Amino acid sequence: MKALNLSRRTALGLAGGLVLALRVPPRPARAQSMGGLQHARKVPAYLTIHPDGRISLKNPFAEGGQGIHTAIAQLVAEELDADLAAFTVETAPAGADYQVLFNGTRRVTGGSFSIRNSATHFRVLGATARAMLLQAAAQRLSVPVASLSTEPGFVIHPGGRIPYGALAEAAAALPIPADAEPKPAGTPLRLIGQPAPRLDTRAKSTGQARYGIDMRVEGMLQAAILHAPRAGADPGAVLNEAALRAMPGVHSVHRLPGAVAVLADSFWRARKAVESAQVAWTAVGGQSVVPEDFSSSSMLDLLRSQADAPGNPASDTQGDAPAILRVATRTITADYDAPYLAHAQLEPPSATVRFNADGTLDVWTPNQAPEQFRAIAAREANLAEDRIRIHTPLLGGFFGRHFTYGSIHPMKQAIRLARAASRPVKVIWTREEEFARDAYRPMGFARLRASLGADGRIEALHATIPGEGPVAKHFGTARLGNPPLDTSAVEGVAFKPYAIPNRRIEWVHVPHPINVGFWRSVGHSMNDFFLEAFLDEVAEVAGQDPLAFRRAHLAHSPRHQALLDAVVELAGGWRRGPFEAPDGTRRARGIAMASPFGTEVATIAEVSLREGEVVVHDLFIAIDPGSIVNPAIIRAQVESAAAIGLSAACFEEMGFEDGRPIPRNFDAYRILARAEMPKVHVRIVESGAPMGGIGEPGTPGVPPAVANAIAALTGRRIRSLPFAKERIGAA
Repeated sequence: MKALNLSRRTALGLAGGLVLALRVPPRPARAQSMGGLQHARKVPAYLTIHPDGRISLKNPFAEGGQGIHTAIAQLVAEELDADLAAFTVETAPAGADYQVLFNGTRRVTGGSFSIRNSATHFRVLGATARAMLLQAAAQRLSVPVASLSTEPGFVIHPGGRIPYGALAEAAAALPIPADAEPKPAGTPLRLIGQPAPRLDTRAKSTGQARYGIDMRVEGMLQAAILHAPRAGADPGAVLNEAALRAMPGVHSVHRLPGAVAVLADSFWRARKAVESAQVAWTAVGGQSVVPEDFSSSSMLDLLRSQADAPGNPASDTQGDAPAILRVATRTITADYDAPYLAHAQLEPPSATVRFNADGTLDVWTPNQAPEQFRAIAAREANLAEDRIRIHTPLLGGFFGRHFTYGSIHPMKQAIRLARAASRPVKVIWTREEEFARDAYRPMGFARLRASLGADGRIEALHATIPGEGPVAKHFGTARLGNPPLDTSAVEGVAFKPYAIPNRRIEWVHVPHPINVGFWRSVGHSMNDFFLEAFLDEVAEVAGQDPLAFRRAHLAHSPRHQALLDAVVELAGGWRRGPFEAPDGTRRARGIAMASPFGTEVATIAEVSLREGEVVVHDLFIAIDPGSIVNPAIIRAQVESAAAIGLSAACFEEMGFEDGRPIPRNFDAYRILARAEMPKVHVRIVESGAPMGGIGEPGTPGVPPAVANAIAALTGRRIRSLPFAKERIGAA
């Protein structure tokens, strides 16, 4: 892939194709939940219809394997009345026109926001473009617009049909209509709701897809990075710098915040040199360095020590749970914990940077927020934002990894190095450096207390969650309300649908000395394990089946009852076990629910034991996102979310000793192997509720469902992840 300097005219698609309309009349914004429609009629910003009928679409959201390019194209193609196969989709550059979330003021690919907060935006966009094509055809034929119709790629008139590509130039001269609307509710849909094939399948399966790590520009140098052993330290001196400069292919050696870099004519030569660097690391200017005595075990002890401290309550508090628990006769208390996790995405972080002769800057880097990255690049390069172009390639893995998370990031390093060398620079972090400077999923801990009433249902639930989520870490407590609450730390224990008359979930702020970030399903990834496994414990004390126990606490919600019915039917009925499977293995099942990102999920896991280790045979997942766009993408997302949830539950753990990360590559950071992956059965339930997210909701129900199945099989209750820390033992 070779970088080209694109003029504004070329970038708008006016060379070799025609952009529909260039005049955008002002129009009051209409709120669309957290989305917004004020940019929905800016057709030229999004669509190019070429003379041969090909359609280029700029998508505000980054494609990282979740299928967003295909789903967005489906929404547009439905209302435009175009063939999905005609679309080519790329991530849009930074710019106000693409800020379609948060009432049209920001964009980010994450939080499972993309489709649920922009579906109407893209349907209006497609409907507006179709109206312009119809108007252009009406003027050409001198007939009323009402006499015309469309079929995929064509305007139909009594005498024949006109390809969209032949109308694009005329449509470009028309004002953008302000009244075109999507198909009304109840209208049969051609593409939305159908399992359309992914647009990027061929490119990915033939090696044509290009990621950030594949980027090359003329004259570039390649950089390898060595970070400080403990985060926060800076390089005081490179003691063998002269020897490094004399190594084959080496261009220069540089000291950066928290790191040393070597520039060379190939990445291999840069890496070999930087690995030989002898660096004196030091703290500079009183900055915070991860303490030398910091470890995973000491952090867990610290969290545990704060489990009875008074905290700030979540907004769903009701009744007086602590008072009820003080006098209750049947109470259950349990501590649960989960470790730090790495993102461990397939593609290591990278960035390619080029300062141009005209004073502009081009940046190619995987990212989930182009406007944010442009602002950061502007500060780092001391340039105005309009002088910077952020290019977002395909992402080789997502999971919340592609934000800057503080001062250490390949883009910032590449900007400094390119300026110093007066050459384009490409930075790649090795896997070891990625593990060393990840923004880890936080370690989690919860102390849960519950009491049972005379009716056998939970009368009071009190949970204390000490720690810090990525929201508090990176935005600060001053922006989290009064009293402050980090929802990313408590979600999954708080805001659950169960009917519990006295409920209090408290957050005690205990900062992490290391960098933490968003991880797939964020707080839900561990907190749903805590609560859903604890519910099974409470059900056992109540002498009730865990499925029936959940039903009793969801009697008020037909939506959740229907979801439980769906997962039980999918699993061929509910059998907790232990029971003997047809292959002679002794098995059991566990159940869990989750309510992440506007979507409801129910999960059943079926497990056995083999040589003291858990074997997960089947995962049955019923998911209710309200309404859907592409069921094939939903199934794929649920399967991949289940895989990462199972991998985390069984094996993954990011340990620290002496202030340093211990695993530095996959040899010490075990992930789920292909042979260990169970069959995932998916049932999609459309309840008609407001559309929820898809990318993350399949993750959090898996760990508790498996833990509950293990308890049913062995009688052992696992309260600490991952399962592989100890042998479960024979059944």
